[in-house]
Amino acid sequence: MVSASAPRRVVIDTNVVISGMLSPFRAASRVLDLVIAGELTPLVDDRILAEYREVARRPKFGFDAGDVEWILSAIESVAEAIAARPIASVLPDPDDLVFLEVAVAGAADALVTGNTRHFEPVSGRHAVPVVSPRELLDGLAGRLG
Repeated sequence: MVSASAPRRVVIDTNVVISGMLSPFRAASRVLDLVIAGELTPLVDDRILAEYREVARRPKFGFDAGDVEWILSAIESVAEAIAARPIASVLPDPDDLVFLEVAVAGAADALVTGNTRHFEPVSGRHAVPVVSPRELLDGLAGRLG
């Protein structure tokens, strides 16, 4: 659980963006709402933005191209660009490392993902809190509610 004190700078895993776009009734959608409203600052780099776009454009989701561009442009317009460096941690899925690298380099308050186990290092360590969208919202409830 994230404390109500300050998680304002967050790295958002692609699965949260996609889940938020799929259903307005999920916690992930509320996270996107908070980003667009300026309550959360997403930390990104070019790799993360490229992954958001690539995954959101997959035909299996059936998203309207204009809607995808609007949401991703809104995220990008409020995002803080981070110059991440490689870190010594090894994750179960190497493709997830980019999110952790940005979170570490940007001193993120949290990394928000629907798959928290994917960020438990196989080797190495990190101090970034990894939380689900629901955990993030629960931690912010007292501050934003």
